[in-house]
Amino acid sequence: MLPHASFAAASSAITGVRCDQTIRLKSFIPAHGYPDPLRRICYVDAETEKRLIFLTHNFLFPALTVAQVYKCRWQIELFFKWIKQHLRIERFYGLSENAVKTQVWIASSVYVLLAVVKKHLRLEHSLYTLSQILSVSLFEKTQLVQAPTSFERQTDEPSSTNQFSLFNL
Repeated sequence: MLPHASFAAASSAITGVRCDQTIRLKSFIPAHGYPDPLRRICYVDAETEKRLIFLTHNFLFPALTVAQVYKCRWQIELFFKWIKQHLRIERFYGLSENAVKTQVWIASSVYVLLAVVKKHLRLEHSLYTLSQILSVSLFEKTQLVQAPTSFERQTDEPSSTNQFSLFNL
């Protein structure tokens, strides 16, 4: 490994950049796949105190800029993870940019509207539970205020004498 640039100890404490090196892959398969030199940047995030190592072929940007770009990219990854977990998009109905954007905007709008309804009606259910209730009762003539209360879980078990209880044997 050849050093690419050196930083003073005081500046690395401020920026979070611990090292900025030029490296070359040594193993046969990786070196054969990418024989050019790479840049290895070691960065410590001040907020989380995590040590991150970035490999890039970009030698033009300063090391701190590269670390910040990767941090922003990670925020984008977290955003898409949130979309997958919270928006009910099971599959895209079109593959064009406009079709995907339209479907994401519609799902986001429904999520925001559901949050507004939850706040306005002072409902205690989670947004996920509310979306499940509304998807089940979509074609029923039930007022929006009554839909969550009609799906309350029953706490008492029905008494049935011909059923064995698994846990009370």
